[in-house]
Amino acid sequence: MRVLVADKFETVGVDGLKDLGCEVVLRPDVKAEELAETIREVNPKLLVVRSKKVNAAALAAGPGLSLVIRAGAGIDTIDVAAASRLGVFVSNCPGKNSIAVAELILGLLLSLDRRIPDQVADLRKGEWRKAEYSKARGLHGRTIGIVGLGQIGREVARRAQSFGMKVVAWSRNLTDEEADRLGIGYCETPLEVARLSDAVSINVAGTAETRHLVNGDFLAAMKPGAYLINTSRGSVVDEAALERAARERGIRAGLDVYQNEPGGGSAEFRTGLAEVPGIYGTHHVGASTEQAQVAIAHEVIRIVDAFMRTGAAPHCVNRLARSAATHVLSVRHQNRPGVLAHLFRVLHEDSVNVEEVENIGYHGAQAAAARVHVASRPSDAALAEIRNGNPHVISVDVTPLD
Repeated sequence: MRVLVADKFETVGVDGLKDLGCEVVLRPDVKAEELAETIREVNPKLLVVRSKKVNAAALAAGPGLSLVIRAGAGIDTIDVAAASRLGVFVSNCPGKNSIAVAELILGLLLSLDRRIPDQVADLRKGEWRKAEYSKARGLHGRTIGIVGLGQIGREVARRAQSFGMKVVAWSRNLTDEEADRLGIGYCETPLEVARLSDAVSINVAGTAETRHLVNGDFLAAMKPGAYLINTSRGSVVDEAALERAARERGIRAGLDVYQNEPGGGSAEFRTGLAEVPGIYGTHHVGASTEQAQVAIAHEVIRIVDAFMRTGAAPHCVNRLARSAATHVLSVRHQNRPGVLAHLFRVLHEDSVNVEEVENIGYHGAQAAAARVHVASRPSDAALAEIRNGNPHVISVDVTPLD
């Protein structure tokens, strides 16, 4: 199985893929706009990327491409809709970088409170400003709000609690009971988090629903001088609104992600936020620790191994959650060539679309049971033809789905 690795990837991951018997083609420096041509040239079965953008043209360029693995959690850099149209699985590696991102969030939080970047900059200029930088608020007893209490959010909560901070949170699936179990306060809306918190960490996926979740209203709800930390996706924050809030209300921000940030490892990049006092930034490196990348590499190996053995892709994000099937057709049959071909021929002639198929063999491999999820009930004539048109069919039943 040929695997194209189109981003930087840990050596342990490359070696692990080779140990599985994969032919690994390394093109870590290929630009996003060159990816389609590279896929056309290599024609891989699997594609592994980290931050590289994979558009529809790239996905369509390789006739053999069956699976794209995002060596990380977020999938907004991959055109998942196009992959689904083309029959390409997309998998990610959720949770493997949670600790790394949480560590950066705490680092940004401390930097905001103690203004560490500014102190370093002044020292490098030869300026001693102890009187100014002695005005830190301190974190103990303060409240941190977490918007999005997934694996990263929970790691942030644990670390903030060890600092003696109170934690409140909102998440789509968070309940009062779960919040009590975690020892945190439950908020009904993101705006409630903003109102209650001295610092807010944004940990949601970058989707159409979360675009500009942090907008003018959210920032106006925050306390004057409060801290905002975003390590999720740049699209989640309205950057113009954040700049106004920083200048007019003293909101401080620690950002690891930005709108329209470069996709590669090095490039020229300018953002007006970098010129605003009290806004500190890193270079989208939240997941970029050795520990996280090794863990992700091992997860990629596990996904590839499962795909090679079973054809199923763990953590697949574009598998249909619920098919259009209305009935299950159960056909017990002798395990002989031609039985399933007969079954599918009859369904085709009856204009019944097959949604899912499972064929389970009995002990001894003499008989099997086919379970076929279909989009409509086969006609009585078709059922009779399935039952009587092949001597190896034992029984035929059809059951409506709820």
